[in-house]
Amino acid sequence: MAKNLILIKIGSSTLTSSKGNLDLENLNRIVAEVAALIKQKKQVLLVTSGAIVSGAEKLGLQKPKTIPEKQAAAAVGQSRLMRQYEKAFEEFGISVAQILLTRDAIADRERYLNIRNCLTTLINESVVPIINENDTVAIDEIKIGDNDTLAALTASLIGADLLLVLTDIDGFYMKNEEGISYLVSEIKEIDQEIKAAAGHPSTQLGTGGMITKLQAAEICSDAGVEMGIIHGRKTGLISAYIAGEKVGTHFPPRVTSRESRKRWLAHGLKQEGTIMVDSGAESALIKHGKSLLPIGILKVKGKFSTGALVSILDENEKEFARGLINLSSDELAEAIGKKGIGEVIHRDNLVIL
Repeated sequence: MAKNLILIKIGSSTLTSSKGNLDLENLNRIVAEVAALIKQKKQVLLVTSGAIVSGAEKLGLQKPKTIPEKQAAAAVGQSRLMRQYEKAFEEFGISVAQILLTRDAIADRERYLNIRNCLTTLINESVVPIINENDTVAIDEIKIGDNDTLAALTASLIGADLLLVLTDIDGFYMKNEEGISYLVSEIKEIDQEIKAAAGHPSTQLGTGGMITKLQAAEICSDAGVEMGIIHGRKTGLISAYIAGEKVGTHFPPRVTSRESRKRWLAHGLKQEGTIMVDSGAESALIKHGKSLLPIGILKVKGKFSTGALVSILDENEKEFARGLINLSSDELAEAIGKKGIGEVIHRDNLVIL
């Protein structure tokens, strides 16, 4: 598949020197490679880490630990980081734009569309959007959590052909029977063995690690977006991957495309409750594309209002769908098992996982 709309995620380790400072040399090298892609008529967006590292360097903080310290470092560092990107891209006559996001901006349908329209307009005008989480205001309720997830959600939002994740290793590694690590060139399915091989989620500099990259790959797979992991410090790998050379680790999507509303329902919104349904309702939803009716509901958990996103579970409490609810949790509790009340979740507002 042609890779014309590309989102590149640049991790903290890729932009941090051995001394803990912002690595301008590597930033400039990456920008030069992105500029070469744009010259080939590719459309490129960046999701970048590095704001906290840049701000901590300016403030003289060794490693910010508290939330206020991290927010202060992000506030100082974001403008410094953008200035470096702007200077680097100016060398190639390319303009950049700063986009700061939190989860509520993606979860709200109107804001979701506004963001998508803004990003589309920018790339159509040959401007490179440079995206980061808004760490200065993000709290648990609106925090996306890490830039791997942010990148995957953004790739899904804009319908990217490829999310390319730059990190500090060559790709995803597993161990053979002798305990020797080897690079996995392609992962078609993220099963328990793959997840176990990902190891601990924490890294020295980043907030994610390989676990969050697998989660990002799952989001991309559901959205019809290819994802790749490559080393962020080796020259030429970006163009090599896009050209189809066997570098890094490749995660092919499960589907070729996915309607944007379904992507939004599946991954953009925060779930506010759960509904357990019987086998008949499960079959009606999965096999026949029906709407969810109260007659098939067994149990409701959580407190939510009309329009909230809820998870739909089978009788074994396994999630198989998500949807926007037409009733509040109190109204739904009264309607369980009854006929003639109408649709609890319309099929147009429901996605099968």
